Amino acid sequence: MYRKAQGWKIPGKMVKGMGGAMDLVASAQNIIVCMMHTNKHGESKLLKPCSLPLTGVGCVKRVLTDLGFFDITDGAFVLKELAPGVSVDDVRAKTEGKLVVAEGVKEMVL
Repeated sequence: MYRKAQGWKIPGKMVKGMGGAMDLVASAQNIIVCMMHTNKHGESKLLKPCSLPLTGVGCVKRVLTDLGFFDITDGAFVLKELAPGVSVDDVRAKTEGKLVVAEGVKEMVL
């Protein structure tokens, strides 16, 4: 699941060095990740297990993607708000990890 902050190494890719993720996971109390919901191949980035090297475990509390806003609770992505024009079915189809749809999900106000 994407509850693990990772920001400095991608297997098989050359990187110049670590970024700020290590500083965040060492001291931040409330980490919110803003990201695209899928990769360039249309595959979910909200995963059951994280396959990348981990910087921190269990430190991400919320995720904001181009499809919606999620709380991370009990190992699940809890959908709280939908991006404009996005349906719950759209989110379900593009989320690999456990998805829980909160009661009264509404559309984000931008």
